[in-house]
Amino acid sequence: MKLLKPTWVNHNGKPIFSVDIHPDGTKFATGGQGQDSGKVVIWNMSPVLQEDDEKDENIPKMLCQMDNHLACVNCVRWSNSGMYLASGGDDKLIMVWKRATYIGPSTVFGSSGKLANVEQWRCVSILRSHSGDVMDVAWSPHDAWLASCSVDNTVVIWNAVKFPEILATLRGHSGLVKGLTWDPVGKYIASQADDRSLKVWRTLDWQLETSITKPFDECGGTTHVLRLSWSPDGHYLVSAHAMNNSGPTAQIIEREGWKTNMDFVGHRKAVTVVKFNPKIFKKKQKNGSSAKPSCPYCCCAVGSKDRSLSVWLTCLKRPLVVIHELFDKSIMDISWTLNGLGILVCSMDGSVAFLDFSQDELGDPLSEEEKSRIHQSTYGKSLAIMTEAQLSTAVIENPEMLKYQRRQQQQQLDQKNATTRETSSASSVTGVVNGESLEDIRKNLLKKQVETRTADGRRRITPLCIAQLDTGDFSTAFFNSIPLSSSLAGTMLSSPSGQQLLPLDSSTPSFGASKPCTEPVAATSARPTGEPVSKDSMNATSTPAALSPSVLTTPSKIEPMKAFDSRFTERSKATPGAPSLTSVIPTAVERLKEQNLVRELRSRELDSSSDSDEKVHLAKPSSLSKRKLELEVETVEKKKKGRPRKDSRLLPVSLSVQSPAALSAEKEAMCLSAPALALKLPIPGPQRAFTLQVSSDPSMYIEVENEVTTVGGIRLSRLKCNREGKEWETVLSSRVLTAAGSCDVVCVACEKRMLSVFSTCGRRLLPPILLPSPISTLHCTGPYVMALTAAATLSVWDVHRQVVVVKEESLHSILSGSDMTVSQILLTQHGIPVMNLSDGKAYCFNPSLSTWNLVSDKQDSLAQCADFRNSLPSQDAMLCSGPLAIIQGRTSNSGRQAARLFSVPHVVQQESTLAYLESQVAAALTLQSSHEYRHWLLLYARYLVNEGFEYRLREICQDLLGPVHCSTGSQWESTVVGLRKRELLKELLPVIGQNLRFQRLFTECQEQLDILRDK
Repeated sequence: MKLLKPTWVNHNGKPIFSVDIHPDGTKFATGGQGQDSGKVVIWNMSPVLQEDDEKDENIPKMLCQMDNHLACVNCVRWSNSGMYLASGGDDKLIMVWKRATYIGPSTVFGSSGKLANVEQWRCVSILRSHSGDVMDVAWSPHDAWLASCSVDNTVVIWNAVKFPEILATLRGHSGLVKGLTWDPVGKYIASQADDRSLKVWRTLDWQLETSITKPFDECGGTTHVLRLSWSPDGHYLVSAHAMNNSGPTAQIIEREGWKTNMDFVGHRKAVTVVKFNPKIFKKKQKNGSSAKPSCPYCCCAVGSKDRSLSVWLTCLKRPLVVIHELFDKSIMDISWTLNGLGILVCSMDGSVAFLDFSQDELGDPLSEEEKSRIHQSTYGKSLAIMTEAQLSTAVIENPEMLKYQRRQQQQQLDQKNATTRETSSASSVTGVVNGESLEDIRKNLLKKQVETRTADGRRRITPLCIAQLDTGDFSTAFFNSIPLSSSLAGTMLSSPSGQQLLPLDSSTPSFGASKPCTEPVAATSARPTGEPVSKDSMNATSTPAALSPSVLTTPSKIEPMKAFDSRFTERSKATPGAPSLTSVIPTAVERLKEQNLVRELRSRELDSSSDSDEKVHLAKPSSLSKRKLELEVETVEKKKKGRPRKDSRLLPVSLSVQSPAALSAEKEAMCLSAPALALKLPIPGPQRAFTLQVSSDPSMYIEVENEVTTVGGIRLSRLKCNREGKEWETVLSSRVLTAAGSCDVVCVACEKRMLSVFSTCGRRLLPPILLPSPISTLHCTGPYVMALTAAATLSVWDVHRQVVVVKEESLHSILSGSDMTVSQILLTQHGIPVMNLSDGKAYCFNPSLSTWNLVSDKQDSLAQCADFRNSLPSQDAMLCSGPLAIIQGRTSNSGRQAARLFSVPHVVQQESTLAYLESQVAAALTLQSSHEYRHWLLLYARYLVNEGFEYRLREICQDLLGPVHCSTGSQWESTVVGLRKRELLKELLPVIGQNLRFQRLFTECQEQLDILRDK
C-alpha cells in the first residue's frame, strides 16, 4: 500500500467536504468552501498517480473551478456514465454540470489570470425543491434517478432523464437527513438522519420498506454528515454513526430480514463516512497453484471524527489496515477508483489523501459480467427497478403491448429521421463551422488579422472576436415546457359549411361577418345599395352569423359557423318621423373599407379556425330599447416578436346600435349590470319593425311588424318567418319586444310579460308563457328556449318535450360585485346556459345539481403553471373544438407562462398540471360536450402514463371498465355524455401500452374487455 497527500489539492485553506473520482479514473472533483461562495474544483488524477506527471509543469493539475454555488458545497458526485457531475450545497440547490468542449482554456474569475480552466464545465440544470441545506446527493446505479437529502428532513428523487422533474419526495424522517445510498440493483434507497434512524425505501412505489432505530438509540447529532454505503453485492448496508455499548461503531445491516447483529468497531469517535469498494473480490491465486473455488468478498473503508481511516474486508474479522492521525480534523468523504485499487479521502482541514493498494493486498476483482451474474442469480430481474434504457430490452408479455411498442418505436424513428433531414443542410457545430473544420479554426484563428493604416500613417488592427466555440452537447432548458402557441384558442373552431365571406361591402348579405383585426372594428349591417345612411348608425355592427367570440381566423378564409344559428342582423324599416337606422354616410363606408383592407393585411399571421364538432349558440339581446342591438367584437392582439404584452388577453367589447336620443340613456346598459343591492337588467323597447337573421344554412330569417293591422280599433302585430323560400306569418295581439329562433323553434317576447313559441312552420306549440318579470334577453338553441328577465332570473325550457330545464334561477350568486357585468351568454346544444362575466370567469348552470359551476377563469394560475405539452400526441392535438374551447378561447401570454414555469418548482408544476387537466375533464363533463370530454380524458390519461401515476390511472380504468359480472345492485352507468365507457377504455389501452411499467395494468384491462366481448 502506498500513501500520498498531494498538497496542491486544496481550497486555499478552506474545508473540503466532499471528494469523488470520475468513473474513467482520469480526474476527480472536490467540493467545499471558497472565499465567499461554494467551490467545486475538478482535478487531474494523473499527477496523483504518477510522480513524473506531478513534476511536469506542462501537465495541468487543476482542470476547472466552478464558483456558482452561493454557499458551501457539501457533496459532489459523478454520474455512473461520467457525463454529469452533481453538486449540492448550503444554498439549497443541486447543480448538474456537463462538460463543454472549447477551443482554448479560460481564466478563473477573480484570479487575475493566474489560474486557468483547462476544461470547461457548464451548469445544465439547477434543481430547486429543498428548503434547507443539501447534505448529500447520489446517482442511482443506472443514472435513471438522482437522489438528494437535506436538513429539511426530506429526500427528493429527481428524474435524471428529464431534469428538473421530481418523481417523489420521501417524507418520514423527523431530523436532518445527512446521508444517502442506493441499493446496487436499484430496488432500494437508504437514508440516515439525526433522528436516530436509518430508513430503507422501495423504488417500486417510493414507500417506506423498513426503519431501523435500535443501533442508533444512544447516538447524538454530533457529525456533519452521515454517509452510509451499500455493498456492491447488495447483501450488506453499513451505516455511519452507530453505538454499541457506548462505543462508536459502523452498523452492518443484513439485507435478509434487515438484521443488525454485526458492526465495525475500533474507532474512538463517531463514524462520519462509510464507502464500499465498487468491486467484488476473490482471493488471489498464487503462481503455479491450482485454482480453488473461493467465496467472493467485499472491501469497505470507514472514516471517523477521530481522524483515522480503517479498511475492512468482509472475509476478515479484523481490519486490513488502520491509519491514525491521517488528518488534523474529521474525515468527511471517501471515494474509490473504479478499478478498486485506489482510494481518495478528504478532511475538514482542507487536505486530501490517496491510498494505492495492490491486488496482492485486496484480491482479484471480479469482472462486470461476473458481478452481473451474481446480481441476477440473487435478485433476478424486475420491471420496477429498470430504467428507460433497460425497459426497451425487457420481455413484453402481451402481444398487443408489443404491437404498441413497435408502433411507438417506428414513430420515434420517423420523427428522428425528419429532424435529421432538417438539420443535415446546416453546418454541424461539432464538426464544421462555416465550411471550416474546428482543427482549421484552431490553426488559423489567430492569423486572421485585419490591418489598416490611417491618413497619418498609423496602423490600426481591427479587433477579432475569438470567442470560444462550444462543441459539446447542448442540454435541455432548465424547464421542460414550450410556451403555449398563440393560436391555442384561435384555431379551435371552424364552419362545417366551409363558406368564405367577402370583404365588408354595402352589398354584403346580412349574415356576413367582419374580418378580425388588431383593434375593435365596427362593421355595417347589410342593406340595399340604394338606401341612405344616417350618421348615427356609424357604430352599427353586423353580427357575425357564425363567428365565435374568440376565434382567430385568416383573412383569406373566414368561415361562418352553424353553431351560432341564432345570431342575427337587424334591418329596421324606415317609418315616417323616425330616423333611419340602416343608413351610413358614404364617406364612412369608404373609410370602413380602407380600414378593413389594412386590417386584412395585418391579420395574415392569425391562425385559421378548425372544424367545429359541437354547436354552441351565442345569445344576444334580440331587441333592446330604442332599437338597440348589442354585439361583441374580440380585440385581437397582433402577434409581436419579443416579450408579449401583459394586456394581450382578448377582451370583449360591446357595441350597440342606438338612436341619438337613446344613446346617453342606454350607455349604462351596454352590458348586463349587477347593482350592489338589487339586479335590474335593461328591457328592450318596442320597435315599429325589425328583421332578424336566424341562420345562414339553412337560410332563415324572422320579420316583425308592430301595430300594422287594425281590426275594430284594435292594433295587431304581424310575425313573418322565411325559411329557404318558404314563408309563413301569424298575428299577435301585443307588441313584440324581442324575438329569437333556431332551426327548430321561433320564439317572441311580447308586452305584458308574454312569451309565445312557434314551430318553424308557424304552428303554435304552447299557450303564451307568463314570465315573472319583463324580458331582457331571449335566445333559442335547437328545441331549447332561454329567457333572461329584467329581475336577473334565468329560465330554460325544452319546448319539444315541454319540460323545464332551468327554473327561474337567480344570477345574484354569480354577480356578487357591484361592478360585475355579464359580457356574454352562451347556450349549448344540450340546453346548458353559460354566463361569461366581465372579470373573465365563466359559469354554467348544472340542472342536475341546481348549482352554478365555474368552468373557466382567464386569471386562473393553474393554466399558467400547467405543462402537458409532452403528453400531446401531435402539434395539432390542442385544436379541440366545442363549447369549452369557445368559453376559454383566448390568446395565451407565452412570456408570462414561460417565466412562471421557470420559477415554479417542478413538483408544484406537476400538481398544477394534474389539477388543470382534471378541471378540464370535469368542465367538459358538466357542459356535456362529448368531443371535448374524450379529448381531455385521453390527454389526462397520457399525462398520467408519462408521469407514472398508476393509482389515478387505475381508478380511471376501473370506472370505465365497470363490473365484469352483472349484478342487480350495481350503480355503474355504461355511458358518459353519450360515449360508451368501455369504448373509451379501448382507446386508452394504446396510451397505457406506451409505458412498460404499466404492462400489468394493460394486461388486466385487456383481459377483462376480452371476457366482456366473449359474453
